[in-house]
Amino acid sequence: MTSVEEVREHLLDAAEQVFYARGVQAVGMDRLRTAANLPLRRIYQLFPSKDDLVVAFLRRRHLRMMASITEFVGRADEGAARVSAIFTWLHKWFCEPDFRGCPWMNVFGELGATTPAVAAEVHHHQREFRKLLAGIVVDAGYSRETGNVVHLLAEGAVSTAAVQRTAAPATEARRAAEILIAAEGAGRKRRGSAGSR
Repeated sequence: MTSVEEVREHLLDAAEQVFYARGVQAVGMDRLRTAANLPLRRIYQLFPSKDDLVVAFLRRRHLRMMASITEFVGRADEGAARVSAIFTWLHKWFCEPDFRGCPWMNVFGELGATTPAVAAEVHHHQREFRKLLAGIVVDAGYSRETGNVVHLLAEGAVSTAAVQRTAAPATEARRAAEILIAAEGAGRKRRGSAGSR
């Protein structure tokens, strides 16, 4: 017998697939019912509203993404290699055949102004994503300011890749990040040399 949690996960799989591919507003509950192969009554038992389902799909995707980046970056050598690994992860994502840009910004563009729960989930993702990337940079030995810039490079790469339908922005953003951290390292060496005179 299938458990409630298994049905819930199955429904979220279907919701993520159709919402990410087509947009939330373009997908009615009938289409979702077909995609999940579940009766509408069952769907509404699990999620009383479409907004609840959207928030749940975003939250689950957020947790998966954060864990995936953390695990991937953790396998890289320490220091600058871990900063570069952020953009290698993004490149892999951009190369996926179903890549359609940032799910959170896509949904925010559709619903953010009118759906407070969705807007709150998007804001939560942005705060945590920034915290994660800046933390990786700081742990690698660079400044918080550099970490914030690396986060903006990553966000820009996601948006550009979605519009241009190419993974190249990940490579370009990685190069910009490498220039940035090299400049910070060189600045520290100069200050250290000046202080030792």
